[in-house]
Amino acid sequence: MSSKTRTFQRKLLGYFIFFTAVIFAVLWLLQTVFLQRFYNSMVINNTVRAADKIASQSNSSDITEYIDELSRDNSVLVFVTDTNGNILYSSDEYKKMHRNRDIELNGMKADFKGERGHYRELPENYGEFLGKLISSDSGKAELQTYDLYVYGRYIDFCGSDEKAVLYIGTTLNAVGSTARIIRIQLLWVTLLSVVIGFVLAWFMSRSFSRPVAQLTEKAHKLGDKGSDIPFREGFCSELDELNDTLDKTADKLKRSQEFQNELLANVSHDLRTPLTMIKGYAEMIRDISREDEKQCAEDVAVIVEETDRLTALVNEILEYSELQMTDTQLAMTDADLSEIVDSVTDSFENLHSKNGYVFERNIAENVHIRGNVSRLQRAVYNLMDNAVRHAGEDKWVGVALKIADDDAVIEIADHGKGIAPEELERIWDKYYTKRQRQGKGVSGLGLAIVKQTVTLHNGKCEAESEKGKGSLFRISLHLTK
Repeated sequence: MSSKTRTFQRKLLGYFIFFTAVIFAVLWLLQTVFLQRFYNSMVINNTVRAADKIASQSNSSDITEYIDELSRDNSVLVFVTDTNGNILYSSDEYKKMHRNRDIELNGMKADFKGERGHYRELPENYGEFLGKLISSDSGKAELQTYDLYVYGRYIDFCGSDEKAVLYIGTTLNAVGSTARIIRIQLLWVTLLSVVIGFVLAWFMSRSFSRPVAQLTEKAHKLGDKGSDIPFREGFCSELDELNDTLDKTADKLKRSQEFQNELLANVSHDLRTPLTMIKGYAEMIRDISREDEKQCAEDVAVIVEETDRLTALVNEILEYSELQMTDTQLAMTDADLSEIVDSVTDSFENLHSKNGYVFERNIAENVHIRGNVSRLQRAVYNLMDNAVRHAGEDKWVGVALKIADDDAVIEIADHGKGIAPEELERIWDKYYTKRQRQGKGVSGLGLAIVKQTVTLHNGKCEAESEKGKGSLFRISLHLTK
């Protein structure tokens, strides 16, 4: 078990570590390798959207305030110039702060409060940008370096008849230091997570492998004596259910083995008696009665009778074994129960009426079900044979077929000694009848065959009895709709 445990545990541990490695590899790629690209893409998109918004509001009276707001919100540098490069207006994310205080430059004071002007010089790349814009057919242009992005277009500015140039610039390397900090943090987080994840994975794989190994060992020893392998339930419902299934399977195998042993014991016993008698009478014919024709005929008759009994026993065993096969599918057709019960009753009446048996019938006509005719005949035959064998001194047998609650009900009764209440539920078991109610020619499988046949027809069997007053056997089968 330890080898299998280690194998399962090692695989589960490997899968968990692989999953952790993939997660952290993706996290490292997103937070370091692709972080700058994501940031640049977002900044460029924001810059282009800001330019489009300014262009859409360029003729409004409060365009300068709108530019200042967009500059502050998007952290961009904005210039509005004429086509010759003269600044008409400029703004950046700090413009509001400059506009609300005096700034001292070279010993001179410039108050921008409320002015529509500028306080920045054009950047060095403005000439390159303007050249691109002039040569552009779309009226738009952009420049991009490692740490700078510039975008611009022609706009109308404050109702002027001449086209103005909108220049918007922003930096692209703002996350460089942030990315370095993130890498250091990720390094520590990765190391700690790997250690913690390895410990958790080891405990989890051990917790999973232990019950699985126990169930595997239990499955290997299924059906063996002393195969009770301890299993701690509660880890997960699926494994608990699997354990219950294995326990039920073990019980079924145990019952199957008991049945096989019981079958061998009973068959051996039942075969030994007629074989012994056949051998004995054959020896008597050979050694004693072969010269006496009358005695020889009597001995031969015994041999024939015992041979018939032996044949009937073997046939019943084979029939019951066939019915027990789970893959046996009965051929179902329309079956006339009235005809079946009548014909079986006629057969018994013709055979036993000369011995004083009375068969009282109450058989409804035209009762049909969907079933296997030969199997149903055998079931009715076994019930009739059982009633005849255990009929009382009056030798009365009652046969009835009626309809009750959409079911066809067959009832066969006798006035025999009856059955004890504690035995009623067990009379349908194989060989139970033989042990409890001995009789010549009884194999102990007759009622078991009836029960199995009725079960295959989705019906039910019942029995009622009172000691000294007889018994009634009832089978119920669904009517054809």
